[in-house]
Amino acid sequence: MKDIGLFSNTSEISETFGPDADLVLFSGHCLDLLKQIPDRSIQLVVTSPPYNIGKEYEKKRQLQDYIELQEQVIRECVRVLADSGSLCWEVGNYVENGAIIPLDIALYPIFNSLDLVMRNRIIWSFEHGLHCSNRFSGRYETILWFTRKTDKYTFNLDPVRVPQKYPGKKYFKGPKAGQYSCNPLGKNPGDVWDIPNVKNNHVEKTDHPCQFPVELIERLVLSMSNKGDWVLDPFVGTGTSIIAALRHGRRGAGAEIEPKYIDIARGRIQAALDGTLKVRPMNKPKYEPATRKKMANNPWLPAEEFLPPEH
Repeated sequence: MKDIGLFSNTSEISETFGPDADLVLFSGHCLDLLKQIPDRSIQLVVTSPPYNIGKEYEKKRQLQDYIELQEQVIRECVRVLADSGSLCWEVGNYVENGAIIPLDIALYPIFNSLDLVMRNRIIWSFEHGLHCSNRFSGRYETILWFTRKTDKYTFNLDPVRVPQKYPGKKYFKGPKAGQYSCNPLGKNPGDVWDIPNVKNNHVEKTDHPCQFPVELIERLVLSMSNKGDWVLDPFVGTGTSIIAALRHGRRGAGAEIEPKYIDIARGRIQAALDGTLKVRPMNKPKYEPATRKKMANNPWLPAEEFLPPEH
């Protein structure tokens, strides 16, 4: 599903934030972009910052130095956050000398000190990643969702409902006996999201080693903003957050310090405007290999133990 809304294939991708811009891709440090943005003007801040694990696009630092740098960016993001807005910070783990340090726990005191309220700690679960031999392989990351201290924050549940497990279930007693008990639009997706991560066989894969899947951000965009609102990603990478925003009629802005990712992001955003960008649809069932496929069979088991029953 896509709803470009505000945009067409001739929409301009601006390099700076301003009153006439609808899409902004800033090449440089995110703090320089944030300086251009007025107070309380961004409805949704959503990002996944570097994890300080020595990827090609980051310099590994002492953990405290990393946290202090993150605080500078977080403070600016809170400054630009609208009164009804949401801030979503997606992080994984920092690893030092074999010890796991969850970055959401390390960063939470910063958000708390800025008078924000955590509405959910969302678990993003996925199947693929590095295989560990001396601990269980990491297969999830977390999204910390914060708002200001208000009951009037934006939250739209209906656009992100997922299919019910038993859509035909009915009340069996009481005044509603015989009526359907489920919401016809589906159920609340909960706070554990099983969404495939972007690896080599993913339709959205680029050269970025830690790329957001569009559908992950679409769920946040649809639930926490409305058409015409601004969505900001201070570490935009290959442009996924801007793409998720424009696909649903929101304005999008992001900063990226690596020139090669800026080039990829610009190409992907333009493809989204043109309607040619390949994106995995929201709520598409995960791929399950056919049992009779050779790679799906266990070569150490007798054939009759893993073949499906005949019908």
